[in-house]
Amino acid sequence: MNPSTGPSLWLSVLLRRFPDLVGELAPSSGTPPHARRRSGTPRSGGASAPLRLHVSDAVRDITDGVVELEEAVRERLGLRPVAPAPVPVRLRRIAGLLERIGSDPVLAAHVEDEARRMAARCARELGDPEQVVRLPGRCPECGSVSLRALPERARVCCVNPACRTPVEEAS
Repeated sequence: MNPSTGPSLWLSVLLRRFPDLVGELAPSSGTPPHARRRSGTPRSGGASAPLRLHVSDAVRDITDGVVELEEAVRERLGLRPVAPAPVPVRLRRIAGLLERIGSDPVLAAHVEDEARRMAARCARELGDPEQVVRLPGRCPECGSVSLRALPERARVCCVNPACRTPVEEAS
């Protein structure tokens, strides 16, 4: 398994982006424009930003997904359950088991698929059309250092405008 396109990549993307998604839930300190009078002063009851349910749903979906993934990994590897923890801690614990996960192709594929799905959901809610991850190495076709992983499409390609070669299908 290539670590730059396997579960490690998507777990690290999710670990990096999930705090940004949680940050989207924090209320803004300012008054939203629709809650102000023409004079610029807030209307009564208009001091807080509207609740963004789609962000809340995404946080809950990803949190549930990470909890279930960690439980499934530990069960498949024959490890005892661990104490509940925040999502970033759980993601690091899963990442710490990647060597053992890699020895089970079915489990490795499942971890990669789930991590990719959750990273894509996180990116969509943050307004990114698609998460693009720069990969180390050179394109085998043109030799450029333009390799990128596109998680929603589950593929790796060269983004050099003169090449645009799909390098491999990430599975």
